[in-house]
Amino acid sequence: TAVLTLFQTRRFCAERIARTMGYLAVRCSGVRMVVHRDAPLPNTQTVYISNHTSTLDVFVTTALGLPNTRYFLSGFLRKILPLGLIGYLIGVFWTAPLRFPEKRRKIFQRADRILRRTGESVYLTPEGARIRTGEIGHFNRGAFHLATSLEANLVPIYVHIAEETGAGLNLVSGPGCVDVYFLPTISTTGWSVDALDQNRDRVRNLYVKFHANLQTG
Repeated sequence: TAVLTLFQTRRFCAERIARTMGYLAVRCSGVRMVVHRDAPLPNTQTVYISNHTSTLDVFVTTALGLPNTRYFLSGFLRKILPLGLIGYLIGVFWTAPLRFPEKRRKIFQRADRILRRTGESVYLTPEGARIRTGEIGHFNRGAFHLATSLEANLVPIYVHIAEETGAGLNLVSGPGCVDVYFLPTISTTGWSVDALDQNRDRVRNLYVKFHANLQTG
């Protein structure tokens, strides 16, 4: 499809082909997705974020078919076919490890320029490559810097994957259920780079509270 259209179908590849492949990957693993959302997905530029508990997250979030959205994924995944090829076709921003701060800065600056020009939304995980069950980890600043710079609303997503289903580093998941919760939209009006850490910590606290309530509920 991409070749025949001279690579002008990024959105179609992301929202139709990649979404279908992600959904089939989840279903073929014996996993059932349950999406909890009270309102339609926004049709304006949005920064979607989520916690990161499993390698299954990649397929789950792709299967959501977020409208007109690009994704940040670990550059390591480029080495895994067909993930690398699909990623290029849908316009993924490949991230570098935290030990390369200058390289990461340039990746985010490039993403900012592209998103500002295209008006596309973006999805990324503030927890980065950290994968651990049982708690919400440290949040990196990149997602919040992007949201501040683009003046785009944040839509937090909480992905709950039971350990027996595939939480952690396992590439092969077991049968079970994945719950995807869309939390209330967060306006970034009035956000500034000077308050980046405060806004990041405030959003992380929302995840910590939701996680705790889910565990006890």
